[in-house]
Amino acid sequence: MAIQDKPFIALRQKYLQFSYEKFSWEVLNNDLKISFNFKIPEDLAFSPSLIIKNIDPKRIKKIGKKTIDEFVFNLGLIEAISYWKATCSPEILIKAGSLNDDQISWWKDLIINGMGQYFYENQIDFRKKDFLKVKSIKKIKSFKPISLKLKERYLIPVGGGKDSIVTIELLKEANKEINCFSLNSSKASKEVIRIAGYHDPIMVIRKIDPKLFELNRQGFLNGHTPFTAYLSFLSAFCAVLFDYKLIAFSNEQSANEGNVWYFGKEVNHQYSKSFKFEKKFRHYLHNYLVKGIEYFSFLRPLYELQIAKIFTGYPKYFKSFLSCNQAIATKSGTKEVSNHWCGKCPKCLFIFVSLYPFLDKKEVIAIFKQDLFCKKDLLQIMKELIGESDFKPFECVGTKKESITAFYLSLKKARQAQEIPFLLSYFKDKISTRYFNLESESRRILSSYSSKHNLPIALRKILKDKD
Repeated sequence: MAIQDKPFIALRQKYLQFSYEKFSWEVLNNDLKISFNFKIPEDLAFSPSLIIKNIDPKRIKKIGKKTIDEFVFNLGLIEAISYWKATCSPEILIKAGSLNDDQISWWKDLIINGMGQYFYENQIDFRKKDFLKVKSIKKIKSFKPISLKLKERYLIPVGGGKDSIVTIELLKEANKEINCFSLNSSKASKEVIRIAGYHDPIMVIRKIDPKLFELNRQGFLNGHTPFTAYLSFLSAFCAVLFDYKLIAFSNEQSANEGNVWYFGKEVNHQYSKSFKFEKKFRHYLHNYLVKGIEYFSFLRPLYELQIAKIFTGYPKYFKSFLSCNQAIATKSGTKEVSNHWCGKCPKCLFIFVSLYPFLDKKEVIAIFKQDLFCKKDLLQIMKELIGESDFKPFECVGTKKESITAFYLSLKKARQAQEIPFLLSYFKDKISTRYFNLESESRRILSSYSSKHNLPIALRKILKDKD
């Protein structure tokens, strides 16, 4: 049924309820295979799945069915958001397990804050009191979080970008016992893990039900979901399955800044990377899943620009790392991934300008295969990055102030070489003249260390000393 021109209100009226029906799991050939069943009455049903590779059956038995059931049930809750968004149904009915009132409030909060970009791009008004009802059929919540004594070692989610590389290398230098965790490994993530020297990473395969892609092509609603929230639940489960006490994400303080205001609410593309979400997830993890895990972001005290500077000390990754989301985009299954920097998006320009002040110009151009500062078609993106419009790009980029700082530092370097390309020339003539403290601001940002973090005491000195 094609619905290309109908607004979201028509979908909500037609599809009144989204139902999380059930989940199942089994160990087969040393893999943990998980399936979920979602339904949107009357005619839409989905069965996505997960495969967690190389499970020790003895470990499964030791953890126990009840604990695994609870983790899998919660993985289904975060998975469900990707399918609920197709119709934005006014009610989510939970049949697969039980939630108490606090949990229901937690999940509604995640949807409202984590789906802000989706609401904005689909022009959805989420403010009404009855906008979303989450109903759990099973009212009695008997499950209590287990307490586990896990091994004092670190699990690091790796996506192939510079941030997780910095986390890996700094913890390696501190002689910490670590391993990598990867979901649907990209070419870049596999290369990063190989170069880092880890030959037995924890690998997970997520299979999206192809019916969702078909609905996207028909014109049902689509949009950004809080992917790091998904990774948070999955990494916590893997930490339990593989015996890791510490989960070290690589989110930074830059992720706390939003992109645009919509209906009086700040929309943050990186909400589930923010410190606000990190605190909320820690509460949920320790109260409803497991005690004994330390979940935090190792790079939280730093800005993206500081992380970029540290990253330049590890040239062995320059040819392999990749942060461009367009490089792995499939457009709802209609195209193959390119696996190379597109050179056209906000992420590419931000990474380019972040590395430029700290590397030889030839090294930066070798990474991107072109000089992005010469591209006139990136002018509007530059303006959005530095706050010259009311909209910051929906990408994982730095704050507006640090983007200004990055362009300023790049301009300083270009002046020394007496070669000022188009974007930096525009910045010099039109932007920099309106700021009188760029030098002191750049020093402030490059020496920043936020107190808003959850770093274990043993790790705080590592990051301070390196920065």
